[in-house]
Amino acid sequence: MKVVYTLKVRQDLRDIYEYIAYALLSPETAQKIVERLMQGARTLESMPERNPLYKEEPWRSRGVRFLPVRNYLIFYTINVAEYTVSVARIMYGGRDISRQLFETVEW
Repeated sequence: MKVVYTLKVRQDLRDIYEYIAYALLSPETAQKIVERLMQGARTLESMPERNPLYKEEPWRSRGVRFLPVRNYLIFYTINVAEYTVSVARIMYGGRDISRQLFETVEW
């Protein structure tokens, strides 16, 4: 399957990088984490169904799945007809996930 990324994901990755690099003063760590997140997202090319549906509604019924990568969660949907996986958000797992998902327009 082809993995596509929303604009919000690109912003999420920038925000993650900037926070770690500038607020925590660790640009090397920031780069490694962003690379791991991208590597994790690329694994969705094969068998994206292997990850669970998000437990809360309305996302569960919309087919939103998540892939944990370290302390982060990659949220995505699968479009079987178009043979694509759409990565919609990447979030730090310790934050208010439900609130952030409501802010996601792509669902």
